[in-house]
Amino acid sequence: MSTVETMQADAEAFRTRYGNVKEMIGRVIVGHSEIVDGVLTAMLCRGHCLLEGVPGLGKTMLVRTLSEVLDLQFNRIQFTPDLMPADILGTNMIVEEESGRRKFEFQRGPVFTQILLADEINRATPKTQSAMLETMQEGTVTAGGQRFELSKPFFVLATQNPIEQEGTYPLPEAQMDRFLFKLVVGYSSREELGTIVDRTTRGETIAVDKVMDGDEIMRWQRLVRDVILAPHVQDYLVRLTMATHPDGQHSVPITNQYVRWGSSPRGAQTLALTSKVRALLDGRFNVSFEDLRRVFLPAMRHRVLLNFEAQAEGIDTDQVLLDILEKVPEKAD
Repeated sequence: MSTVETMQADAEAFRTRYGNVKEMIGRVIVGHSEIVDGVLTAMLCRGHCLLEGVPGLGKTMLVRTLSEVLDLQFNRIQFTPDLMPADILGTNMIVEEESGRRKFEFQRGPVFTQILLADEINRATPKTQSAMLETMQEGTVTAGGQRFELSKPFFVLATQNPIEQEGTYPLPEAQMDRFLFKLVVGYSSREELGTIVDRTTRGETIAVDKVMDGDEIMRWQRLVRDVILAPHVQDYLVRLTMATHPDGQHSVPITNQYVRWGSSPRGAQTLALTSKVRALLDGRFNVSFEDLRRVFLPAMRHRVLLNFEAQAEGIDTDQVLLDILEKVPEKAD
């Protein structure tokens, strides 16, 4: 089999297995197809995902269902103001040996898992939120002078409520930047809401099967990185990222007017990786301009900070990003 045929076969196998996982999740989760795509894309890019939406939209249920479909370890942490870093990472405890001698032994916390649901992450204090920084960036935990490697694959799927902000602690920019995607979970449609009521009020239990394990996930993660990103497409990606920088070389008028800080290089890396997943799902082994446009909003909406003028005029980040997409040409001048 030629190299081209091999790549095509790999792309087809990837799309089939991705569809199997998504179909199994759909047995429980009604609608929210783009949100499911976003979560799975982040997982296949070795990234973390932040789900934002009002209560009761199924954010936690989605993460729980994903843990049931994937043959991975799963832990859930309910973030509260009194949660401490040791409650997440673990702590050294004194244990007594059979000989009567006592010693310190590290008791691992719930972060030692493969899928971690950080529920209502913005309810914990900055001190506790900072405990997640090392685990999200490096996949390790440092405690008591020791460094522990977390099992791979490892994903943090966090939820937060955008409307009830009393007693909450907004995530610092350094932590927001560690999320690959920020997905905004919206309301269900009329038909979807009817299906939800049918499924949840008739006493039926919907069972899901394990579809994919950690070894297969890591195999697909390696395949994603092999997808071709042509120089002219990469240049479009770079210019899109630079267009978020106010008063920069490639900034557009709306950026200069409303943006305080633009995207970091992590934004460009996110665009590159996640667009490769979209290419594979379309049966291609090369990234297109359209692939980049499809992942631009979730990749950038938490990396661009607006100024006071934007807040005063009711301009949100998505409006700015959509204008950037419209103004930045595919081909450089």
